[in-house]
Amino acid sequence: MVQRRYDKEFKRDAVELLLNSAKPLKPLAKELGVSDTTLRAWRDAYLGEVQGYGDRSPSGPTPRDMADELRRLRKELERVTRQRDILKKALGILSDQSPGGMP
Repeated sequence: MVQRRYDKEFKRDAVELLLNSAKPLKPLAKELGVSDTTLRAWRDAYLGEVQGYGDRSPSGPTPRDMADELRRLRKELERVTRQRDILKKALGILSDQSPGGMP
């Protein structure tokens, strides 16, 4: 089997796509033509560099912990955004004057 080499830009773009999309790691890795193990290693290395955790203490967050937290926060943001939109619509409906004269 021939080992393929990927440049730094491809690796960075792949990891940013993983972190910024809702796609799970395995399907995205398959889509990109790399193994899930490779993409996971790139993600861990990238998060370690970006967050300065390359020389983290044993008690610090791991890149996997940070990725899981990011995924959880994105889901929570999506839920809160939906709630806000529903409340905006309800407020719009309630603030409209009814045709019967009730202000």
